[in-house]
Amino acid sequence: MSDRAGRMTGLRAILEGAVPRVCSAAVALIAVDGDVAAAAATGELVRYADAEGTLAADRPPARRDSIFDLASISKLFTTVVLLSLAEEGRIALDEPAAAWIPGLDRRITLRRLLTHTAGLTPTRRIDLELPTADPAERLAAMLETPITHPVGGPYLYSDVGMIMAGRLAELTGGAPLDLLVRSRITDVLGLADTGYRPGALPRVAATEWKPERPGPGCVRGEVHDETAYALGGVAGHAGLFATADDLLAFGEALRLGGGPVLRPESVAEMVRDQGAEGAAFRHGLGVRIGDPALVGTPGDGAFGHSGFTGTSLLIDPARRLTVVLLTNAVHPVRGRDGIRELRHAVAGEAQRLA
Repeated sequence: MSDRAGRMTGLRAILEGAVPRVCSAAVALIAVDGDVAAAAATGELVRYADAEGTLAADRPPARRDSIFDLASISKLFTTVVLLSLAEEGRIALDEPAAAWIPGLDRRITLRRLLTHTAGLTPTRRIDLELPTADPAERLAAMLETPITHPVGGPYLYSDVGMIMAGRLAELTGGAPLDLLVRSRITDVLGLADTGYRPGALPRVAATEWKPERPGPGCVRGEVHDETAYALGGVAGHAGLFATADDLLAFGEALRLGGGPVLRPESVAEMVRDQGAEGAAFRHGLGVRIGDPALVGTPGDGAFGHSGFTGTSLLIDPARRLTVVLLTNAVHPVRGRDGIRELRHAVAGEAQRLA
């Protein structure tokens, strides 16, 4: 067996060991110095028809070009948009966000939103609070969420904060968030398969069984996250879909210093430890540094983010690695075991190949 074939077999064996127990579909890419050293795709994009595990009649296979709900990896795209706006002087990291969103506590700044130290609650089920409201009314209510925890720290992961950050991007960028992501990231990098609200395309992986949503079967082609869905499918914390190759290209841009979407000094600030206390990892602007859930080694300098649907992007400049794992571990229900171990195994394989 050639060395290349052995590498492919190693990654594929890891994924096949997790499918369908952890997820029904998985795609992974490992790039060393920008070249794909290992790639694998396995499983079925739609395996189940309901929460009871009834097998679907049509079960298309996962492929390298399959499209997955990125969940909280969307936060990295929101962050890059905001940092690009900061480069243009449209917003500053430490100015009160109330300059753009009247009524906000003046202690809330973009830096605090991106480091989860603004004192905001982790989540808010605005769909349940305002069941008959439209997305604009729900967003307005989200922006009125009061501070309930200490401002400045300790770290408290907050989707609410990232929703506010997404709105700041819209107000300072003069366009909806999906258009800002397109014009400032995906069009620039040529990410043709990355975007919000893809619809039920044949290449899209299904997520959770949600009987309250319109349409038969499990959710497919619309955002899994309830709050992002209630806000119309586009939000600062969730909503993006992408292929593994597109996400790899995005990660490589960050690994190499940001060009052509950000300046090197912006990326340096993004991946600098911002001093947020109380987390199991160090935190940059929108990114986690040395997150043991991703790398298994708390002191590691790799950075990135994970997503609730079972996705992750890991960038390790010291080892010249970019690692993508896309899964639908919430299909057909959330709470399945093993995604952390799968992330560790893929990261371990990447370190072996570096």
